[in-house]
Amino acid sequence: MSNPAPSSARLRIGRPAWLSSPKVARVEILAGLVVALALIPEAISFSIIAGVDPSVGLFASFTMAVTISIVGGRPAMISAATGAVALVIAPLGHDRGLGYLVAAVVLGGVFQILLGVLGVAKLMRFVPRSVMVGFVNALAILVFLAQVPQLHDVPWAVYPLLGAALLIMVFLPRLTKVVPAPLVSIVALTALTLGAGIAVPDVGGEGRLPSSLPTPGIPDVPYNTDTLTTIAPYALALALVGLMESLMTAKLVDDITDTRSNKTRESIGQGVANIVTGFFGGMGGCAVIGQTMINVKNGARTRLSTFLAGVFLMVLCVVFGSVVSDIPMAVLVAVMIMVSVGAFDWHSIAPATLKRMPIGETTVMVVTVVIVVATGNLAVGVVVGSITAMIIFARRVAHLADVNAVVDPDGDSVVYHVTGEMFFASSNDLVYRFDYPNDPDHVIIDLTDAHIWDASTVATLDAITTKYARFGKTVEITGLDERSAAIHGNLTGELSRGH
Repeated sequence: MSNPAPSSARLRIGRPAWLSSPKVARVEILAGLVVALALIPEAISFSIIAGVDPSVGLFASFTMAVTISIVGGRPAMISAATGAVALVIAPLGHDRGLGYLVAAVVLGGVFQILLGVLGVAKLMRFVPRSVMVGFVNALAILVFLAQVPQLHDVPWAVYPLLGAALLIMVFLPRLTKVVPAPLVSIVALTALTLGAGIAVPDVGGEGRLPSSLPTPGIPDVPYNTDTLTTIAPYALALALVGLMESLMTAKLVDDITDTRSNKTRESIGQGVANIVTGFFGGMGGCAVIGQTMINVKNGARTRLSTFLAGVFLMVLCVVFGSVVSDIPMAVLVAVMIMVSVGAFDWHSIAPATLKRMPIGETTVMVVTVVIVVATGNLAVGVVVGSITAMIIFARRVAHLADVNAVVDPDGDSVVYHVTGEMFFASSNDLVYRFDYPNDPDHVIIDLTDAHIWDASTVATLDAITTKYARFGKTVEITGLDERSAAIHGNLTGELSRGH
């Protein structure tokens, strides 16, 4: 009998693991609590970026987490209000107000469902490993940089608190892992600051926490064509950025947990979560990598932790708001610093790795990191990194194409043996590899060891045939495999029509 497969099968068709194992339930509950605590200041910060009341970001984190825990395709992944989504919709909120913003969130969710049904998740296969490494490293840098403002122009007591929190999270796991070290540091150092009367920036200083649960409603906008044309560009941008970050995060969690997620379900689930969030007056969101890393690193592997992260978030705000407001920001900064250090792929920049890695792979990783850090947008970095990887790959493969000529002993013909993958990058120079005026009257182009991939190659072969025809010579193309013959047969002689 095999080992891992039956276990995952039982999780799908039987009772959830957390329901049958008190140990698993404890891990999931505690991880969800730590995530909820870490979500509060970030959701408030993202609300400020979007130009809305802090409760709008907190409501979004609550509804996104709870909804995605049910309809999402990646267990243990956290979805909430994010900086990328806040940046996308901020101009609309500033110009038109909250009603238009939440309407864009709802429409963005609809777009995400459509993209999910159309199979956008399959595009993840075109994201190279070097881009993924760059994505992770850039994310770690962004998480760290986001903490720097909290350490600037603050009371001196912030720094000892930060150091103490880091020490707890580094050394406590070596003694016991029964309780997550981040949770211990939050509780212990909050009690210390309150008991000793230490005045330091706290969560309450970031914004007012909501005192009641969100209520559903429809966006307060005119329902006409003008509204649709106004919100559609923002909704589409939200959909694309949200899906990009969510699918990349899902792939990262897949690698960390050695499990496979349903990317199509995740795409559709993100859409459903944003629609729900919009109708509850939230600012929308997507998978949030920092809190996801906290969740996974604390051992969470099921949907329970994601669900409880959202539930605990609202409970902490509504019921224990006064206590949560007293949590020192220094402790939460320390949690996020540990997340950034743990998320960074240190092996990727080790001298031994860089020495062995092809220069193209390293270049793609660096480009991804630089673009993400410069723009603050993970999606832009992934797109630019993927395009860079494709260009480098095309240049590399283009040099693998070669042409060798063999003249028949009687001088009546010449055979050109073409080898390699023939596409736009490799076939463009092919036309210059033939001796048109001096070759015999019969020219054979043997493509047995080559493959035609695109119309550019067919156009090049047509150009070669035309050049030989001007000298009264004939060209015979042989050795085409079935796919190449189909492309060539459909396109030859058709590409220059009308010119």
